[in-house]
Amino acid sequence: MAFELSEDQLKTAENELKKYLPMSQQVYGFLVLRNRVRSDPVRRVLVDKWPQFRVIMCKPQVEQSDLFKDTLLFATDAAVLEEILSKSSVFDWSKYFCVGTSVSHTEIFKAVASAKGVPCKRVAKCYLMTLEDVGRLPPVDSSGISVSSLDESHIGLVSQTWKFGKVDVAVGLIRNMIANFPSCCVLDAEGKPVSWILTYASGAIGMLYTLPEHRGKGYAKILVSSLAKRNHALGYPVYSFIEEENAVSYRLFANLGFTEDPSYREAWFRVNEFQIFQ
Repeated sequence: MAFELSEDQLKTAENELKKYLPMSQQVYGFLVLRNRVRSDPVRRVLVDKWPQFRVIMCKPQVEQSDLFKDTLLFATDAAVLEEILSKSSVFDWSKYFCVGTSVSHTEIFKAVASAKGVPCKRVAKCYLMTLEDVGRLPPVDSSGISVSSLDESHIGLVSQTWKFGKVDVAVGLIRNMIANFPSCCVLDAEGKPVSWILTYASGAIGMLYTLPEHRGKGYAKILVSSLAKRNHALGYPVYSFIEEENAVSYRLFANLGFTEDPSYREAWFRVNEFQIFQ
């Protein structure tokens, strides 16, 4: 029912997914980074068939008890997706798991979960904001501002200020992001970060945060622009997920030239969430 892709097949899948952008953005972005960077944890990439796959999943090796090891999923055929969810062994519906995919699959997840008698909750719904042309970024004045990259000594600071960071396993996620993927931060006179942004394993940029006492200085604009240019130079897609209720971030990214497809939203679904928060 599902086949794991080899290294060579991953490169072919990356090229195939480009045909479906922006809907395939998250899985495509993951494969772009996966084919160029070795990071931890590594997800297995599974398809329903090869080479004309209709469902592709980037699935963590171990996901039980880890809130942030989500499976990334893209599907072009709803019937095949429903069959995989309901009949295959790809997902263990007796355990906790989380899936990031198109919000258009909401009813499929609800129906399969209901049939199996387990709780399924949509925990986020986001705009997909992409920057098609980095060259069109508006000029940003960063004179006199020290822009650098985060390092391992900053893991605790980022974790403490992230809204999900109070969960212990968040530290592992942030450590992996800082160690393996681009990040940018603004340093104060003592060399300590006061504002920062990171890159997820899917290539999405996020976790943007500025310490309250340093807000209103334009740091967020400088960091988004800097990281966008850095990721583009590495050949990575430049995009971000913005939660629908986050109007401030939406305006920031829109003013920098990021655009959204009004017909598309990304969503995250948690199954058996109670096993994590009990």
